[in-house]
Amino acid sequence: MDKTDKDITLNPIEAEIAVTGLHATGDYKVLRRLNLNHDNRFTRKAITTPLVGICIDTETTGLNYASDKIIELGIVTFQYDPLTSGIIKIIDRYSGFEDPGIPLSAETTAITGITDEMVSGKSFDEAKVYRLAEQASLVIAHNAAFDRKFVEARFPIFSKVPWGCSMTQVDWQAERISTRVLEYLLFKFGWFINAHRALDDAEGLLGILLETLPVSEIPVFKALLDRHDEVTAKICAVGAPFDKKDALKQRGYRWNDGTQGGCKAWWTSVPGDMEREELNWLANEVYPRGITDSVEITRINAFDRFSIRER
Repeated sequence: MDKTDKDITLNPIEAEIAVTGLHATGDYKVLRRLNLNHDNRFTRKAITTPLVGICIDTETTGLNYASDKIIELGIVTFQYDPLTSGIIKIIDRYSGFEDPGIPLSAETTAITGITDEMVSGKSFDEAKVYRLAEQASLVIAHNAAFDRKFVEARFPIFSKVPWGCSMTQVDWQAERISTRVLEYLLFKFGWFINAHRALDDAEGLLGILLETLPVSEIPVFKALLDRHDEVTAKICAVGAPFDKKDALKQRGYRWNDGTQGGCKAWWTSVPGDMEREELNWLANEVYPRGITDSVEITRINAFDRFSIRER
C-alpha cells in the first residue's frame, strides 16, 4: 500500500522525540520554523513601567533612499523591561505593501519575491504606522544604516526615535560568528523563516534578540541595549596630505567623496572616549607639525545614528 502524507505526519510529541534522537547522534542539527506566537523565551512578566521596542524591516525598489521607494514594510512591536533587558511579549504587528508608482524591475522581483500585482494600488496604513512609532522607545533593524533612511524618508516620525542595529551593534565576531546575515544568524540559533519578506524578517530579528550569545552568554537584546546609545565621534581628516592615504586606510579610515553629503575627506568613527586618542594619532602620523585644526568632529548618539541627518 502506498504511503500517504497522513501516514508520515508526526504529532508534536513524536516530532520532539525524533528531533531529540537526531541531535543525540551528533550528526544532525535540526532547524525549527520560528513561530513567535508559541515561543517560550518571552518572560511574560508584567511590570509597572515597560518600554516598547520595534523590530522593523523593509523591502525596497533599490538602494538609494532619495530616489527609491519602500514597497513592503514589516513591524513587530514588543514590550521589554529596561532594567533586566527581558523581552516580555509581542503587543502588535503590521505588514503592508505600497505601490511605488512605477513597474518593479526584474531584479527587484527576483530579490524580494514581490511582483507588480502584489503592490498594485496598495498603500501603507499611515495611521497605524504612526501609532506604533509614537509608542516606541527604541527601533531596531538588522542593518539600520539602510532601513532607517528609507523609513524616515517615508515616515518622518521615525526620526524622533532612537535606533539600534542588530547587525553592527552586537559583536558577532567576538561570539565566533563570522557572518552577520540575518538568515545565517537564525540558522546558528536553530531557526528558519521565510526570508526576504518584511514581516518575516522583522519577526526573525526579534527571534534573534530573544537568544543568548554563545561565548559571553549575554542575552542578545541586552548586548544591543548596552551599546545602542553610546556616543560615537565621527572624525573627518579634512585636508590630510595625499601621501598619507595608505596610513589612513590601514587605520580603518574610509574615503567620502562628498556626493552623498558630509565632508570630502577620509573619515572614521570611534567611541566617544577614544576621540582624544584618535586626534593624537592624526597629529603624530598624518598632519605636518601635528596641527589638526582642519579635522572635523561630529558626535553622534542613538537619535542621529544611521539617520538621514548623519553625514
